[in-house]
Amino acid sequence: MIEIRNLTKDFGRNKGVFDISFTIKEGEVFGFLGPNGAGKTTTIRHLMGFLNADIGNCSINGLDCRKQTAEIMKNVGYLPGEPALFDSMTGFEFIKFIARLRHKTDMSLCSKLIERFELDAITKIRKMSKGMKQKVAIVTAFMSDPEILILDEPTSGLDPLMRVEFDNMITEQKKMGKTILMSSHNFEEVERNCDTIGIIRTGKMVCIEDIHTLLSKKKKNYTLVFAAENEALRFVKTTKFEITPSAFSSVEVKSVENFNDLIQELQLFNVIDIQSETYTLEHLFMQYYGGNN
Repeated sequence: MIEIRNLTKDFGRNKGVFDISFTIKEGEVFGFLGPNGAGKTTTIRHLMGFLNADIGNCSINGLDCRKQTAEIMKNVGYLPGEPALFDSMTGFEFIKFIARLRHKTDMSLCSKLIERFELDAITKIRKMSKGMKQKVAIVTAFMSDPEILILDEPTSGLDPLMRVEFDNMITEQKKMGKTILMSSHNFEEVERNCDTIGIIRTGKMVCIEDIHTLLSKKKKNYTLVFAAENEALRFVKTTKFEITPSAFSSVEVKSVENFNDLIQELQLFNVIDIQSETYTLEHLFMQYYGGNN
């Protein structure tokens, strides 16, 4: 449904995107991760037809993103990272304005979204908080029930309750078979909803992989609690693993690749508890940005 081929846009001073390629299948939710300035929004702007690539191209549903933008937008819901709203309008006036641009007359879904996200649609946009403006943008992105959603930092400014509601809506959209590209700084949000993760660093893709594969193959840390302090000290002196002595009879074992090897070594000791640290997407992200990729 979405394909980016050798995309390059060089703004100079090592800013831009360089030889980016990835595809998103129909019904797939793709999490696009990277810090500010890494190239996420530049990539998304090419998909939306806003920029001319120096090299390469983008397509959505087989259509060229730059040349066939109007046709593409009939089936795409777009939520920009920094929504441009008309301050003089109320929320509902702006929503109706976007509906007219999309030739949308049935406002039933729009009304449900306004209620769901507790949007105060009668207030002037200039008087709205950042979170309320984000709700306006969410409604306009989803109200036409698009087949494809391109979401750039979709929960920015939302309070925790509304983030949960948005998360629930993404789950529903996923079950409906929608194709979604979601750029986000919220690791838990991406980990819960996305099938595939792409990590971009200084304009270059450093990782594209199934999220479950990524998380399952990474190293884990374990905290071992021994029956006595002397047992812990004996383990520290003899173990082949990287360790950090903790309080009294506890030892933290770092970066374990094979848990069976650890268990084999612990057979010689009196261990009363083993606690594992769950490897999260945030750990993975920091590994790439820590220079260990």
